[in-house]
Amino acid sequence: MRRFPVLLLSAATGCRAPALPEAQLFPAGTQFTARYLPVEGTRIRYIDAGRGAPVVFLHGLGASMYAWRKNLGAVAAAGFRVIAFDNRGFGLSDKPPGPYDNAAYARLASALMDSLGLSDAVLVGHSMGGAIAAEVAIEYPQRVRGLVLIASAGLGAREPLLFRVARWPVLGPAVLAFRGRGLTARLLKSTFFDPGKVTEADVDQYYAPVALPDYGRALRGALRHFRFDALGGRLDRVAAPTLVLWGEEDRWAPLGLGRALAGGITRSAFLSVPHAGHAVQEEAPDDVNHLLITFLKDGLPRVPPDLALAH
Repeated sequence: MRRFPVLLLSAATGCRAPALPEAQLFPAGTQFTARYLPVEGTRIRYIDAGRGAPVVFLHGLGASMYAWRKNLGAVAAAGFRVIAFDNRGFGLSDKPPGPYDNAAYARLASALMDSLGLSDAVLVGHSMGGAIAAEVAIEYPQRVRGLVLIASAGLGAREPLLFRVARWPVLGPAVLAFRGRGLTARLLKSTFFDPGKVTEADVDQYYAPVALPDYGRALRGALRHFRFDALGGRLDRVAAPTLVLWGEEDRWAPLGLGRALAGGITRSAFLSVPHAGHAVQEEAPDDVNHLLITFLKDGLPRVPPDLALAH
Protein backbone atom coordinates (compact mmCIF):
# COMPACT_ATOMS: atom_id res chain seq x y z
CA MET A 1 0.00 0.00 0.00
CA ARG A 2 2.99 2.33 0.31
CA ARG A 3 2.92 2.79 -3.46
CA PHE A 4 -0.65 4.06 -3.44
CA PRO A 5 0.07 7.66 -2.30
CA VAL A 6 2.66 7.92 -5.09
CA LEU A 7 0.13 6.62 -7.61
CA LEU A 8 -2.51 9.05 -6.41
CA LEU A 9 -0.03 11.95 -6.53
CA SER A 10 0.93 11.12 -10.11
CA ALA A 11 -2.75 11.05 -11.06
CA ALA A 12 -3.45 14.38 -9.38
CA THR A 13 -0.48 16.17 -10.93
CA GLY A 14 -1.60 15.07 -14.39
CA CYS A 15 -5.26 16.02 -14.11
CA ARG A 16 -4.82 19.56 -15.50
CA ALA A 17 -3.59 18.34 -18.89
CA PRO A 18 -5.79 19.61 -21.73
CA ALA A 19 -7.74 16.98 -23.65
CA LEU A 20 -8.15 16.78 -27.40
CA PRO A 21 -11.46 18.08 -28.77
CA GLU A 22 -13.82 15.65 -30.48
CA ALA A 23 -12.86 16.97 -33.93
CA GLN A 24 -9.35 15.57 -33.41
CA LEU A 25 -10.36 12.20 -32.01
CA PHE A 26 -10.35 8.94 -33.95
CA PRO A 27 -11.59 8.38 -36.62
CA ALA A 28 -10.65 11.94 -37.62
CA GLY A 29 -8.16 11.88 -40.49
CA THR A 30 -9.04 8.31 -41.53
CA GLN A 31 -11.32 6.72 -44.11
CA PHE A 32 -13.98 6.26 -41.42
CA THR A 33 -16.70 8.57 -40.12
CA ALA A 34 -18.11 8.50 -36.61
CA ARG A 35 -21.88 8.60 -36.12
CA TYR A 36 -24.23 8.53 -33.14
CA LEU A 37 -27.20 6.26 -32.53
CA PRO A 38 -29.55 5.86 -29.54
CA VAL A 39 -29.39 2.27 -28.26
CA GLU A 40 -30.99 0.95 -25.07
CA GLY A 41 -31.33 4.49 -23.75
CA THR A 42 -27.67 5.28 -24.43
CA ARG A 43 -26.28 7.53 -27.17
CA ILE A 44 -23.63 5.36 -28.79
CA ARG A 45 -20.77 6.62 -30.98
CA TYR A 46 -19.89 4.14 -33.71
CA ILE A 47 -18.25 3.39 -37.07
CA ASP A 48 -19.97 1.36 -39.79
CA ALA A 49 -18.00 0.89 -43.01
CA GLY A 50 -17.22 -1.58 -45.75
CA ARG A 51 -19.32 -4.19 -47.50
CA GLY A 52 -19.64 -7.90 -46.89
CA ALA A 53 -20.27 -10.14 -43.90
CA PRO A 54 -20.50 -7.96 -40.75
CA VAL A 55 -17.80 -7.98 -38.08
CA VAL A 56 -18.52 -6.14 -34.82
CA PHE A 57 -15.58 -5.00 -32.65
CA LEU A 58 -15.95 -4.55 -28.86
CA HIS A 59 -13.19 -2.73 -26.98
CA GLY A 60 -11.94 -3.32 -23.46
CA LEU A 61 -12.27 -1.55 -20.12
CA GLY A 62 -11.33 2.12 -20.25
CA ALA A 63 -10.75 2.04 -24.00
CA SER A 64 -12.77 3.10 -27.04
CA MET A 65 -13.00 2.19 -30.71
CA TYR A 66 -9.56 3.81 -31.05
CA ALA A 67 -8.23 0.45 -29.79
CA TRP A 68 -9.18 -0.99 -33.22
CA ARG A 69 -7.58 1.77 -35.33
CA LYS A 70 -4.94 -0.60 -36.75
CA ASN A 71 -7.39 -3.40 -37.53
CA LEU A 72 -10.57 -1.93 -39.02
CA GLY A 73 -9.06 -0.83 -42.32
CA ALA A 74 -7.38 -4.18 -42.98
CA VAL A 75 -10.54 -6.15 -42.22
CA ALA A 76 -12.68 -3.83 -44.37
CA ALA A 77 -10.17 -4.10 -47.23
CA ALA A 78 -10.40 -7.90 -46.96
CA GLY A 79 -14.07 -7.70 -47.91
CA PHE A 80 -15.98 -7.31 -44.67
CA ARG A 81 -18.36 -4.78 -43.16
CA VAL A 82 -16.74 -3.46 -39.98
CA ILE A 83 -18.64 -1.99 -37.04
CA ALA A 84 -16.87 -0.59 -33.98
CA PHE A 85 -18.37 1.47 -31.19
CA ASP A 86 -17.62 3.22 -27.92
CA ASN A 87 -19.43 1.10 -25.36
CA ARG A 88 -21.68 2.55 -22.68
CA GLY A 89 -19.59 4.57 -20.25
CA PHE A 90 -16.51 4.82 -22.47
CA GLY A 91 -15.12 6.85 -25.34
CA LEU A 92 -17.58 9.54 -26.38
CA SER A 93 -20.71 7.44 -25.84
CA ASP A 94 -23.07 8.36 -23.00
CA LYS A 95 -21.96 7.74 -19.43
CA PRO A 96 -25.20 7.25 -17.48
CA PRO A 97 -25.39 6.00 -13.87
CA GLY A 98 -25.87 2.47 -15.26
CA PRO A 99 -26.38 -0.31 -16.01
CA TYR A 100 -22.85 -1.71 -16.29
CA ASP A 101 -23.34 -5.40 -15.61
CA ASN A 102 -22.55 -8.22 -18.04
CA ALA A 103 -26.15 -8.88 -19.09
CA ALA A 104 -26.80 -5.18 -19.77
CA TYR A 105 -23.73 -4.90 -21.99
CA ALA A 106 -24.80 -8.03 -23.90
CA ARG A 107 -28.29 -6.56 -24.41
CA LEU A 108 -26.78 -3.32 -25.67
CA ALA A 109 -24.59 -5.14 -28.22
CA SER A 110 -27.58 -7.13 -29.46
CA ALA A 111 -29.72 -3.99 -29.64
CA LEU A 112 -27.01 -2.17 -31.59
CA MET A 113 -27.04 -5.01 -34.10
CA ASP A 114 -30.82 -4.62 -34.37
CA SER A 115 -30.46 -0.89 -34.98
CA LEU A 116 -27.94 -1.51 -37.77
CA GLY A 117 -30.07 -4.21 -39.38
CA LEU A 118 -27.74 -7.09 -38.53
CA SER A 119 -29.40 -10.46 -37.96
CA ASP A 120 -26.04 -11.93 -36.99
CA ALA A 121 -22.34 -11.09 -37.10
CA VAL A 122 -18.87 -12.21 -36.13
CA LEU A 123 -18.05 -10.57 -32.78
CA VAL A 124 -14.45 -9.59 -32.05
CA GLY A 125 -13.85 -8.62 -28.43
CA HIS A 126 -10.75 -7.48 -26.57
CA SER A 127 -10.38 -7.89 -22.80
CA MET A 128 -13.68 -6.80 -21.21
CA GLY A 129 -15.10 -6.64 -24.74
CA GLY A 130 -14.26 -10.31 -25.17
CA ALA A 131 -16.28 -11.20 -22.09
CA ILE A 132 -19.20 -9.17 -23.48
CA ALA A 133 -18.91 -10.86 -26.88
CA ALA A 134 -18.92 -14.29 -25.24
CA GLU A 135 -21.94 -13.28 -23.17
CA VAL A 136 -23.79 -12.38 -26.36
CA ALA A 137 -22.81 -15.76 -27.83
CA ILE A 138 -24.27 -17.51 -24.76
CA GLU A 139 -27.46 -15.48 -24.34
CA TYR A 140 -28.20 -14.75 -28.01
CA PRO A 141 -26.54 -17.64 -29.89
CA GLN A 142 -28.47 -16.98 -33.10
CA ARG A 143 -26.84 -13.53 -33.35
CA VAL A 144 -23.23 -14.80 -33.37
CA ARG A 145 -21.90 -16.59 -36.44
CA GLY A 146 -18.34 -16.53 -35.11
CA LEU A 147 -16.39 -15.28 -32.11
CA VAL A 148 -12.88 -13.88 -31.74
CA LEU A 149 -11.69 -13.43 -28.16
CA ILE A 150 -8.52 -11.35 -27.90
CA ALA A 151 -6.86 -11.33 -24.46
CA SER A 152 -10.37 -11.78 -23.19
CA ALA A 153 -11.71 -11.35 -19.70
CA GLY A 154 -14.21 -13.88 -18.44
CA LEU A 155 -12.09 -16.14 -16.26
CA GLY A 156 -10.61 -13.36 -14.16
CA ALA A 157 -7.53 -11.24 -14.71
CA ARG A 158 -4.86 -9.29 -12.90
CA GLU A 159 -5.67 -5.65 -12.33
CA PRO A 160 -3.80 -2.58 -11.05
CA LEU A 161 -4.23 -1.40 -7.48
CA LEU A 162 -6.11 1.66 -8.71
CA PHE A 163 -8.97 -0.48 -10.00
CA ARG A 164 -9.30 -2.33 -6.70
CA VAL A 165 -9.32 0.91 -4.73
CA ALA A 166 -11.85 2.45 -7.16
CA ARG A 167 -14.45 -0.04 -5.91
CA TRP A 168 -14.16 1.15 -2.29
CA PRO A 169 -17.20 3.11 -0.99
CA VAL A 170 -15.56 6.41 0.03
CA LEU A 171 -12.02 6.46 -1.29
CA GLY A 172 -12.95 5.07 -4.71
CA PRO A 173 -14.83 8.12 -6.03
CA ALA A 174 -12.21 10.45 -4.58
CA VAL A 175 -9.35 8.60 -6.29
CA LEU A 176 -11.07 8.58 -9.67
CA ALA A 177 -11.77 12.30 -9.38
CA PHE A 178 -8.01 12.89 -9.63
CA ARG A 179 -7.45 10.87 -12.79
CA GLY A 180 -4.96 12.51 -15.13
CA ARG A 181 -3.00 12.14 -18.33
CA GLY A 182 0.08 10.78 -16.56
CA LEU A 183 -1.89 7.94 -15.02
CA THR A 184 -3.57 7.23 -18.35
CA ALA A 185 -0.13 6.91 -19.96
CA ARG A 186 1.10 4.54 -17.24
CA LEU A 187 -1.91 2.25 -17.53
CA LEU A 188 -1.79 2.23 -21.33
CA LYS A 189 1.91 1.40 -21.42
CA SER A 190 1.36 -1.48 -18.99
CA THR A 191 -0.81 -3.18 -21.62
CA PHE A 192 2.13 -3.33 -24.07
CA PHE A 193 5.09 -5.71 -23.93
CA ASP A 194 7.20 -2.84 -25.35
CA PRO A 195 5.88 0.37 -23.77
CA GLY A 196 8.05 2.36 -26.14
CA LYS A 197 5.52 1.59 -28.87
CA VAL A 198 2.95 3.79 -27.11
CA THR A 199 3.12 7.26 -28.67
CA GLU A 200 2.14 10.60 -27.21
CA ALA A 201 -0.67 10.69 -29.77
CA ASP A 202 -1.94 7.37 -28.40
CA VAL A 203 -1.99 8.78 -24.89
CA ASP A 204 -3.85 11.87 -26.10
CA GLN A 205 -6.53 9.71 -27.73
CA TYR A 206 -6.96 7.53 -24.64
CA TYR A 207 -6.92 10.48 -22.25
CA ALA A 208 -9.58 12.62 -23.97
CA PRO A 209 -12.57 10.51 -22.77
CA VAL A 210 -10.94 10.05 -19.35
CA ALA A 211 -11.08 13.82 -18.85
CA LEU A 212 -14.86 13.97 -19.37
CA PRO A 213 -16.86 14.81 -16.21
CA ASP A 214 -18.84 11.55 -15.95
CA TYR A 215 -16.02 9.19 -16.88
CA GLY A 216 -15.02 8.42 -13.29
CA ARG A 217 -18.57 7.48 -12.34
CA ALA A 218 -18.89 5.23 -15.39
CA LEU A 219 -15.55 3.50 -14.82
CA ARG A 220 -16.42 2.88 -11.20
CA GLY A 221 -19.82 1.53 -12.25
CA ALA A 222 -18.17 -0.96 -14.59
CA LEU A 223 -15.60 -1.98 -12.00
CA ARG A 224 -18.26 -2.56 -9.36
CA HIS A 225 -20.93 -4.29 -11.43
CA PHE A 226 -19.17 -6.07 -14.29
CA ARG A 227 -18.00 -9.59 -13.43
CA PHE A 228 -14.67 -10.29 -15.09
CA ASP A 229 -14.94 -13.97 -14.14
CA ALA A 230 -18.54 -14.54 -15.28
CA LEU A 231 -17.67 -17.11 -17.95
CA GLY A 232 -16.46 -19.67 -15.44
CA GLY A 233 -18.48 -22.87 -15.75
CA ARG A 234 -20.40 -21.52 -18.77
CA LEU A 235 -17.95 -21.77 -21.66
CA ASP A 236 -19.51 -24.99 -22.92
CA ARG A 237 -22.58 -22.92 -23.79
CA VAL A 238 -20.63 -21.04 -26.49
CA ALA A 239 -21.70 -22.77 -29.71
CA ALA A 240 -20.12 -20.38 -32.22
CA PRO A 241 -16.78 -21.25 -33.84
CA THR A 242 -14.23 -19.33 -31.82
CA LEU A 243 -10.69 -18.07 -32.24
CA VAL A 244 -8.90 -17.27 -28.97
CA LEU A 245 -5.94 -14.97 -29.60
CA TRP A 246 -3.40 -13.86 -26.99
CA GLY A 247 -0.20 -11.86 -26.59
CA GLU A 248 2.47 -14.12 -25.12
CA GLU A 249 3.74 -11.39 -22.79
CA ASP A 250 0.33 -10.35 -21.44
CA ARG A 251 0.74 -9.10 -17.86
CA TRP A 252 -2.94 -8.34 -17.33
CA ALA A 253 -4.36 -11.68 -18.47
CA PRO A 254 -1.63 -14.36 -18.43
CA LEU A 255 -1.35 -16.83 -21.29
CA GLY A 256 -2.75 -19.66 -19.16
CA LEU A 257 -6.10 -17.89 -18.98
CA GLY A 258 -6.27 -17.90 -22.77
CA ARG A 259 -5.55 -21.59 -22.96
CA ALA A 260 -8.18 -22.29 -20.30
CA LEU A 261 -10.69 -20.15 -22.18
CA ALA A 262 -10.11 -22.02 -25.43
CA GLY A 263 -10.15 -25.35 -23.61
CA GLY A 264 -13.65 -24.70 -22.32
CA ILE A 265 -15.17 -23.80 -25.71
CA THR A 266 -16.08 -26.79 -27.85
CA ARG A 267 -15.36 -25.31 -31.29
CA SER A 268 -12.26 -23.25 -30.61
CA ALA A 269 -8.69 -22.65 -31.69
CA PHE A 270 -6.01 -21.00 -29.54
CA LEU A 271 -3.18 -18.97 -31.04
CA SER A 272 -0.62 -16.64 -29.47
CA VAL A 273 1.48 -13.77 -30.76
CA PRO A 274 5.08 -13.44 -29.51
CA HIS A 275 6.54 -10.21 -28.16
CA ALA A 276 3.10 -8.70 -27.50
CA GLY A 277 1.23 -7.78 -24.36
CA HIS A 278 -2.41 -7.36 -23.41
CA ALA A 279 -3.17 -4.84 -26.16
CA VAL A 280 -1.95 -7.32 -28.76
CA GLN A 281 -4.16 -5.95 -31.55
CA GLU A 282 -2.51 -2.54 -31.08
CA GLU A 283 1.04 -3.76 -30.49
CA ALA A 284 1.20 -6.44 -33.18
CA PRO A 285 -1.51 -5.45 -35.67
CA ASP A 286 0.00 -7.22 -38.70
CA ASP A 287 0.01 -10.57 -36.91
CA VAL A 288 -3.47 -10.07 -35.49
CA ASN A 289 -4.93 -8.90 -38.80
CA HIS A 290 -3.46 -11.88 -40.64
CA LEU A 291 -4.86 -14.37 -38.12
CA LEU A 292 -8.20 -12.61 -37.83
CA ILE A 293 -8.78 -12.35 -41.59
CA THR A 294 -7.76 -15.98 -42.09
CA PHE A 295 -10.32 -16.99 -39.49
CA LEU A 296 -13.00 -14.84 -41.07
CA LYS A 297 -12.38 -16.22 -44.56
CA ASP A 298 -11.74 -19.88 -43.81
CA GLY A 299 -13.89 -20.57 -40.78
CA LEU A 300 -13.07 -22.72 -37.79
CA PRO A 301 -12.87 -26.15 -39.50
CA ARG A 302 -9.68 -25.11 -41.32
CA VAL A 303 -8.36 -22.58 -38.80
CA PRO A 304 -6.04 -24.67 -36.60
CA PRO A 305 -3.87 -26.24 -39.37
CA ASP A 306 -3.98 -23.25 -41.73
CA LEU A 307 -3.06 -20.69 -39.08
CA ALA A 308 -0.42 -22.85 -37.48
CA LEU A 309 1.35 -23.25 -40.83
CA ALA A 310 0.96 -19.63 -41.85
CA HIS A 311 2.09 -18.29 -38.50
